Amino acid sequence: MSHTFFNSRLAHYKTPFGAVPAGTAVTLRLDVPQDYGYVDPHLVLTKDREDPVHYRMDFDGQDQGSNHFSVTVTPTTSGLYFYYFDLYTDFRKICRGANAEGELTWVEGDCWQLTVYEPDFKTPDWIKNGTMYQIFPDRFCEGVPNKPMPFADRIYRPDKTGEPYFWPTEQPEGYLNMDYYGGDFAGIQQKLPYLERLGVSCIYLNPIFEAHANHRYNTADYLKADPLLGTNRDFAELCTAARRHGIRIILDGVFSHTGSDSRYFNREGRYGPGGAYRDRHSPYRSWYDFDSGYKCGYRSWWGFETLPEVQEDSPSYTEFVCCKGGVIDTWLNLGASGFRLDVADELPDDFIEKIRSAVKSHGEDKLLIGEVWEDATTKEGFGRRRTYLRGHGLDTTMNYPFRNAAIDYVCGARTEEVADRILSICENYPKPALDCAMNFLSTHDTERAITAIADEPANGRDRFWQSGRRIPAARMEDAIRRLLLAYALVYTLPGVPCVYYGDEIAMQGYRDPFNRAFYDWNSTEKRLRGPLANLASLRRSCDAFDGGSIELVQAEGDVLHFRRVGKTQTAEIILNRGPHLLCTQAFGKSAEVNPGGFTILVEDNKPKNVGYFKIY
Repeated sequence: MSHTFFNSRLAHYKTPFGAVPAGTAVTLRLDVPQDYGYVDPHLVLTKDREDPVHYRMDFDGQDQGSNHFSVTVTPTTSGLYFYYFDLYTDFRKICRGANAEGELTWVEGDCWQLTVYEPDFKTPDWIKNGTMYQIFPDRFCEGVPNKPMPFADRIYRPDKTGEPYFWPTEQPEGYLNMDYYGGDFAGIQQKLPYLERLGVSCIYLNPIFEAHANHRYNTADYLKADPLLGTNRDFAELCTAARRHGIRIILDGVFSHTGSDSRYFNREGRYGPGGAYRDRHSPYRSWYDFDSGYKCGYRSWWGFETLPEVQEDSPSYTEFVCCKGGVIDTWLNLGASGFRLDVADELPDDFIEKIRSAVKSHGEDKLLIGEVWEDATTKEGFGRRRTYLRGHGLDTTMNYPFRNAAIDYVCGARTEEVADRILSICENYPKPALDCAMNFLSTHDTERAITAIADEPANGRDRFWQSGRRIPAARMEDAIRRLLLAYALVYTLPGVPCVYYGDEIAMQGYRDPFNRAFYDWNSTEKRLRGPLANLASLRRSCDAFDGGSIELVQAEGDVLHFRRVGKTQTAEIILNRGPHLLCTQAFGKSAEVNPGGFTILVEDNKPKNVGYFKIY
């Protein structure tokens, strides 16, 4: 039987769990077998990119064949700290092994991470037990049909069932992105009752600013809504109407680049004689990096000439985005409740902090989410470790690690490894950020979840191969079952679930533009909507999902069983991806979980209170 030296996820060995505010005392305990002879354990703690500090551990006695040691440290400044234990005899060390367990080694191995964040780090409470819904504005609902196109180079798509255009063009993107289905603010407003029934409390809108591509990530005018969507006043009315349904709206902030076809750059000349590209004396000239060393004469985002990069350290650009009357001020005044920052990894930390100040000047309840695809606490950029998740930058991030773990689980990955990835994020993220992390399965940048789960992997195949592909009808029942199982996981993990528009009716599609089809309002698919609405209702009614802690109960074979503990209630979540009925125990009661299904049990945190079952 293996010996447990240390496990950072167990309260016996480390308290408190996970990341801590600066100034918090952290106690670490080590168990060493008595037959190891004399040892003099030291905690070796290293602040990121600094020299290690050795702390001698206290001897706390012995029992059951083990010597017990402990040490308490109090990090006073925010940052990343890494640690292992040195036994100080025969070069033996205890380093981090699989599942955060300590393992004996004679050479320095992996370290445990301790994230220390700013003690004043707070995030909005309103989002934490809610449900988000992501809308790609052109593709959700057309409230005003057959609108004239506001620009002659746009192609209107009256047939809403047609696949988005994708054939090659002269554009560097390699596909036509000028086809518009006419989704607008009025359409979103019409569907607010539907979203309320689904349990949505926050809408995240992909870019809405005037731009000359249907994705609108090539901003043309930051201060004006795209005329195909409606006016700024229409947006304000949408926000007001959404509030009546208990729904807030956050916007996509694209601040690392603009469009070349914009009033700021104006390479195409749509906006007259001015603009940084055409006028060396333009007030926007300092926003961009012009140099003959670049292929197109200016720095562009990932080499796309239609997306000139912005120099975020330009004082006039920072003022334009962050100061009174600027981009953030304008849209929050119109009713938005926050922003999601596109490619946050590519924005300097000090610029993100200025954005945070601008957002929070409208109230601490305003939300700031960043697009990060990995563990945001360990990201590096600009030659240093990123600091945007320590309390002075982002509130939280898009939780791609949870997305990947959930899809891998329902696709048959080792459950132990999936649980380890989930708990690593729970352990590394500051609690204020974890509690409102954006958990999802699909976005405009990924395959539709059901496609990723049940269809053939694209493996780099081109858009002609991706076009028109559908999961065979004989496999759809299984595909929907696994999609719901994955959503059950992201609805019950720490953070906030987000449904990408159309996932609830099992819309399919590989990468863009196929994952951005028009919502099928004629769909009769109802197998997902009811359970998702029930999960949203459960999140609102049970405080275990409102910032409650997480404890792993079992991760073995096909079973993933974990516990969420709130102030007054505890929830047990049992997922069974296997083909057989699962009979297990929770709260001292027997619980059955159907093949490919899940069971959620909730009980008050008082002895002898009768719990109740929620089975899906």
